[in-house]
Amino acid sequence: MSTLSTITLEQPQLINAIDTIWVAICGAIIFFMEGGFALLEAGFVRSKNAMSIIAKVIIDITFGGIAFYLIGFGIAYGNSNGWFAFDTGITTKDLGLGLTVSNKLFWFIQLGFAIAAISIVSGAVAERMKIWSYAIYVFIFCAVMYPLVANWVWNPNGWLALRGFNDFAGSAAVHAMGGFSALAAAIVLGPRIGKYRKNGEVNAIPGHNLPLAAIGAFILWFGWFGFNPGSTLGAVGNWELIGTVATNTFLASAAGGISTMFYTYFRYGQIDITMTINGVLAGLVAITAGCNVVGPNAAIIIGLIAGVLVDIAVLYIDKLKIDDPVGAIAVHGVNGFFGALAVGLFATDGGLFFGGGTAMLATQALGVLVIGAFGFVFTFILMKIMQKTVGIRISKVEESAGIDAVSFGVEAYSTFE
Repeated sequence: MSTLSTITLEQPQLINAIDTIWVAICGAIIFFMEGGFALLEAGFVRSKNAMSIIAKVIIDITFGGIAFYLIGFGIAYGNSNGWFAFDTGITTKDLGLGLTVSNKLFWFIQLGFAIAAISIVSGAVAERMKIWSYAIYVFIFCAVMYPLVANWVWNPNGWLALRGFNDFAGSAAVHAMGGFSALAAAIVLGPRIGKYRKNGEVNAIPGHNLPLAAIGAFILWFGWFGFNPGSTLGAVGNWELIGTVATNTFLASAAGGISTMFYTYFRYGQIDITMTINGVLAGLVAITAGCNVVGPNAAIIIGLIAGVLVDIAVLYIDKLKIDDPVGAIAVHGVNGFFGALAVGLFATDGGLFFGGGTAMLATQALGVLVIGAFGFVFTFILMKIMQKTVGIRISKVEESAGIDAVSFGVEAYSTFE
């Protein structure tokens, strides 16, 4: 047999091997983002609650991972009627996605998306939610809530997928879903003790370790280059798309950091580094939906808008007396919403600003509105039910003393004499 014939016969296996390596590496990078969530959130809360945040992120991965395996993946990628599917475990059937990797590896990278979505909520409920109640919520979120939205957006038979809704890596399905779920959870839980004065003024409760938070942000920033390019689900034949996605992801994130720096400097007279961290993340969130369909200049504009939007949103949420210790609602909810809409504005093929009319914008608006409303309403009802049954809020004594010492018997920082 000639060398050419051998190569031709082996080509499918080579494609499978290369794509498997690509998706496995990106999946591992996405998984590593949980370390970023843990450090970012731990740095943004008080030291007496730092270990409780670590515990919540561990619960995101463990409880959420098992739930997504047992139930969630089948709901998301089974034989859909447009709204939901039902299967258990990891099916061996063709998912209709044209995958060149195994269903098991596809499950693994999708697991990263599911636990990233629930980790958004962990920041908004920091310092005041019961650990076991949170575990119940995580299981339900990753078993039912997130998978339903993934079904609508990414299942080939999902109703939003069939309408042409473009959410390449999850501005809506991951970030808006997580952000608006976080909004509902924070409302039901109520603010931390001492967060708002009787006269309505906001009492700032600064994080205890901003360098730690910054390291977490850098890890998340790095992880996004698995999150977005990895959504190609294959490397062979996708080199131009991967380059576009990676470039747009960086440009939007850098622009988000720049605009937040300038905005906070001119508004407050000095650069707010904590807000700049969230500005970078906001740019990343906003570009995630359209990183495959917008040009690099549009990516910069999207990032610039996101970097300003996050600061405005944080202040407005505080005025509503909704306590979000890490800014998760503003970063993920508000900018996930904006990112989905930005596709309808800036997409080079069909975007409003590129002569495409309003059809794509209307589809994007419909999709993200439904996703945001679903996340908010489902979480609000579930949290209310748990509030009336198992309880969701720690005691005042525990909140004052710190969750770490009371619930875990350990503190983040020990002093030895």
